[in-house]
Amino acid sequence: MVALDVDGVLTDGGILFDNDGVEAKRFSVRDGLGIRLLLDSGIKVGLITARKSAVVEKRAQELSLSFVHQGIKNKWPCLKAELDREKITPKQCAFMGDDLLDLPILTKVGLSTAPNDAAKEVLERVDWIAAKAGGQGAVRELAQMILKSQGSWDAIVSRLAD
Repeated sequence: MVALDVDGVLTDGGILFDNDGVEAKRFSVRDGLGIRLLLDSGIKVGLITARKSAVVEKRAQELSLSFVHQGIKNKWPCLKAELDREKITPKQCAFMGDDLLDLPILTKVGLSTAPNDAAKEVLERVDWIAAKAGGQGAVRELAQMILKSQGSWDAIVSRLAD
């Protein structure tokens, strides 16, 4: 399983509001493809975020994510429930987070990861740091790293190239 924070991971952390109060976020299509490749490879992928946003729900639906939990400040019990439901151990889970609210998860999963622009306290505690920033391809890098480590990346690229 791969679980992700949203703001600062799938986005650059900025939140835009228009004059009518409508929220907008910018997502990387490369991150989206990385997520789809993980899902297509049988890896569950979901989101756990402290904020609530209709834009996040829409993006999650577009990608057919395994789970989406919004408005969750204490993220570990939420992820633990998803792991238990799927009969997956914490050691079989990767999480990408970028800020202090993500630390309780990052200290318990098998692979803790962060975008390169995460908070210093997060960067000091994770197993792997993406070369890219949040919203700029960090999730795609994580997806590629996982798929390469499983030996499936070359077959995916060959399949897509044909």
